[in-house]
Amino acid sequence: MKRILLVAAAAFTLTSALAEYPDKPVTIVVPFSAGGPTDKVARDLAEALRKPLGGTLVIENVGGAGGTLGAAKVAKAAPDGYTLLLHHIGMATSPSLYRNLQYKTLDDFEYLGMINEVPMTLIGKPTLPANNYAELMKWIDANKGKINLANAGLGAASHLCGLLFQSALKVEMTTVPYKGTAPAMTDLIGGQVDLMCDQTTNTSTQIEGGKVKAYAVTTPKRLTTPVLAKLPTLQESGMKDFNVSIWHGLYAPKGTPKAVIDKLNAALKVALKDAEFVKREEALGAVIVSDGRVNPAEHKKWVESEIAKWSPVIKAAGQYAD
Repeated sequence: MKRILLVAAAAFTLTSALAEYPDKPVTIVVPFSAGGPTDKVARDLAEALRKPLGGTLVIENVGGAGGTLGAAKVAKAAPDGYTLLLHHIGMATSPSLYRNLQYKTLDDFEYLGMINEVPMTLIGKPTLPANNYAELMKWIDANKGKINLANAGLGAASHLCGLLFQSALKVEMTTVPYKGTAPAMTDLIGGQVDLMCDQTTNTSTQIEGGKVKAYAVTTPKRLTTPVLAKLPTLQESGMKDFNVSIWHGLYAPKGTPKAVIDKLNAALKVALKDAEFVKREEALGAVIVSDGRVNPAEHKKWVESEIAKWSPVIKAAGQYAD
């Protein structure tokens, strides 16, 4: 009888704790430095989540090692719903990029739902003689072995897009990694490198200002923003099935109680429809996820498919980190 009472008391305590969740600030770990695209998404989402979740959210930037340090911190955190991870496509590419990853992407996290997708643009230095995609292809063909392709570092969105672009063209370019998007963009504008493929959040202003040349977008459909609407897609330009977008998702440590996961997912779905959040994301060229991937199971399936997509591309390029 005593044991039954103890079990009942423990169950009541757990139920009560879950009903009160969150009763202290929830930390969202961003595995990159403050001020970048992922950090911006996290801060906007935190504001949109505050009301439906019923609590305070705090952003913690844990940068380093292509986002793997921050992800590892969350994987090892207490599974109580008070430490979450907001990560981008790196969740799917890190298993192939890093030989000694400190966590298992598909085993060490609870998947809470996807947030958005950010298209990418293929851009070139302002002095590049090619003025459209067709001319760019002729220029690339005439300059094989001489082309420099910038990126923001191993595992960055620009690095991944560049790998897939070279793979699709079957042309090897000299990859020039930088410590972030800003220095890569500075050298592209200055003509020190030839090409880069990066997120619309980083390229739209430069395109609008005429500081770089824009050739195509990486999504299956053309974009509708005024700055990018005239750009063709790489698919319509001849690259069959070329589709790259930088997506973001929300995660919790493995073992987080289902009741907490359900509450976080419900709050996320409300936040994704928040008018101010939608407005801010659309201004960055991002598309809010509204399909089944906002649910944990479909979110995880998507990451599995992205791992399968990127693994052969990364392995073929032979670009790894310890």
